[in-house]
Amino acid sequence: MNNDRLLNFLGICKRAGMLLSGAETVTKAVNEGKAKLVLYAEDVSDNSLKGVIKAADVHRIPAKRIPYRKEELSFALGKHCGIVCTTDPGFAKKMIELTN
Repeated sequence: MNNDRLLNFLGICKRAGMLLSGAETVTKAVNEGKAKLVLYAEDVSDNSLKGVIKAADVHRIPAKRIPYRKEELSFALGKHCGIVCTTDPGFAKKMIELTN
């Protein structure tokens, strides 16, 4: 299933040091031009997401909702999170393929 491949791939990206998590960290990466793609869980609060989405829009960084709850994303990454971004263009390209 593609979705399981996405979670596995996010884990690989994290181990490679190319995945950042948390609304503040992701927003900072977007504003600094480091983020290439933002992904967020389906149950992230609008309040948490607001600043991230605004920054992504301003900097023209794609932001996509993924079909997972925060709990599932956190379990896959071994860290509590609902919003992540990758700083690597190659990882971003593959994640976009896996989310389509």
